[in-house]
Formats: sequence, C-alpha cells, structure tokens
Amino acid sequence: MAVPPLAGYSKPASMKSGRKKIVRYRVIPGTELNAAVICMGTAGFGGHMSREEAYRLLDLYVEQGGNFIDTALVYDDWVGQGRSLTEIRLGEWLKERGHREKLILATKGGHPELATMHIPRLRRQDLKDDIARSLRQLQTEYIDLYWLHRDDASVPVDEIMETLHEELKAGRIRSIGCSNWTVERIKQAQSYAAARGLTPFAASQPLWNLAVITPGAIGDPTLVAMSDADRGYFAETGMTVIPYSSQANGFFSGRYARGTDPGGEGSASAVRRMYFNDASFDRLERVQRLAEELGSSGTAVALAYLTSQPFPVYPIIGTTKPAHVPECCSASELTLTPEQLLYLETGSYVSAV
Repeated sequence: MAVPPLAGYSKPASMKSGRKKIVRYRVIPGTELNAAVICMGTAGFGGHMSREEAYRLLDLYVEQGGNFIDTALVYDDWVGQGRSLTEIRLGEWLKERGHREKLILATKGGHPELATMHIPRLRRQDLKDDIARSLRQLQTEYIDLYWLHRDDASVPVDEIMETLHEELKAGRIRSIGCSNWTVERIKQAQSYAAARGLTPFAASQPLWNLAVITPGAIGDPTLVAMSDADRGYFAETGMTVIPYSSQANGFFSGRYARGTDPGGEGSASAVRRMYFNDASFDRLERVQRLAEELGSSGTAVALAYLTSQPFPVYPIIGTTKPAHVPECCSASELTLTPEQLLYLETGSYVSAV
C-alpha cells in the first residue's frame, strides 16, 4: 500500500532538479556496484525516530549524491514496537520516492533472535527465510549486497557459501558480504568459494574507527572489531571493508574532550565506556589539529582516515540530525596522505620502522 506523503514536507531540491552531487563513487571490487564511498546506515530509523525524521535523513543523503544504504532485518527489534521496523520503513520510503533502481541497497540477515542470542541462525533455511522476509519488507525483487550479520563457527563455510550461491543464481541477491566475521573464517569461506567456482565475499563489515577501544568494553562476544593484523589481510588481498561505528558514536564530533564529563544523554554513556582512554584522546586531539589545518571538521577527518586506506573502505555513517549528513558526506572529498594517516595513529609523520 502506498504511503501517504508527509504533511508539510517536500522532496529536497536536488531530487527534483539534479543539483551537483558531492559524494565520490567507487566500484566495489568483484561486483558491478558503483557505490558512494560514504554509506548511509539506518539503525534507529524505524523505531527511534518518526517517519518524517527518517525520511528527511534519507532524502538529505540522496541530495548529497549518496546512493549506498545499509540496513538489517533485525534493526530496531530491540525497541519493542514490532519486528523489522527499519526495513519496513525503508521499503516504504523506496516505494514512495521511486528510488530503488538508483540506489545500492544492502541488508543483513542470519542474526540470532534477540531473546535467544546464544542460538545462532546461519543454517540454510535460516538464510533463505531471512532473505525472503527482507525482500518483502524492502518491497524489492533483489538485494544488491547481502550481509551475514553474525557468524557461527559450528556451521561449515561449505553450507553457507553454497546457500548464498543458490540465492545469487536465483537473482534474489547480487553480491555477498560478512559482518562480524573473523579473518580466519573469511579465509576459509574465500578458499571454499575459489575452489568450487562460487561467488566469494565481496566485503567485510567489522567494527572499525580511528578511536582505540578500551580493553573489555565490547560486551557482545559475537561482535568483531578490526585489528592491526586484520588490516594487513585486507591490504594484502584488496578486499573491501565497509565498517560500522565508523564515527565512534560521535567521539570526533567536538562534543568530547579529555578530562570532561560527557553526561548521560544519547550515546554519551557508550562513548565513555568504549573510548574514554588516553590513546583515544590523543587521537582526538590530533584529529582536531589536522582538521583545523585542512579547514575541515573532526568528523570528516575521522571518516577520511578510513576512506584513505590502501584498500577500499566505505564507512557506514550513523546520524539522527540532518545537519550532520552533509558534514559526513563531505569526507568523501577529503583524501589523507599516508603521512597524515600515520600522524593520526601515532603522532609522528615518520614511521619508526
């Protein structure tokens, strides 16, 4: 059923007149997907904000030239208002705006039920059921990039890759990726696919940003954060990384500073738990100095740190405020040198090696 237009809200001008786009595109290796290097994340768009607020953020992203949207079957299930709220709302927006053929749509399945997180859901029928649900809710006939939201080491990669291959052959999905998979499991899957002529994973989606995670701060054992060793693998293979939490929950936005109390509103408690340590504050201060030098913002520099890596990286942004969308998208126009990347990490422009 068509969604009625929002009262008092019209589409951004660029949707009507084709205003100049500012987001840079790059083809994801191994696919035909020419994606914006800044990907729009949608967690919270279904249950934590109104339809008008969610539509405004999505419209603004498209206005900046963005064409890459990431969601998940499970998003906003935790709100307690229903299931798959974000996918359903995104499907309504796609239908109303008529954007489906212009956008690269990614969603994730294979996530455990929230009430039984100890019971994995990566078996063949789990994946087929999840893909079918996502297609219905997103009101589309295909998904451009389908992610496995979690891993289950007890399920052989053989079964997983064969199942995904069936869905690829049927045209229900166009490419595949894995979220929260270790590099070792990725290697197993890629090797199996290569040996049998199957489609390999095109991308990995780990937790990754410029901040340094406080040891022990990640309470969920099913989450996988990028490590230095992992970065070596992606640099060697050239495999694409599309990280979540790329802004470290706003740690580089200017809201936080060493020795200050962040308060308890919004994501502040999560930021305190995850990133309030000397190493992160050192990097924050270097981001602020480099941003001033470049005439940019801390958020844009932190995102450009990711997009400027020696392998393809498309950070997933998360925001609830319209003013932040253009700022995040502007990072695609900023390319940092290897020396600047090293400075942000270590405080030196010269490698010690």
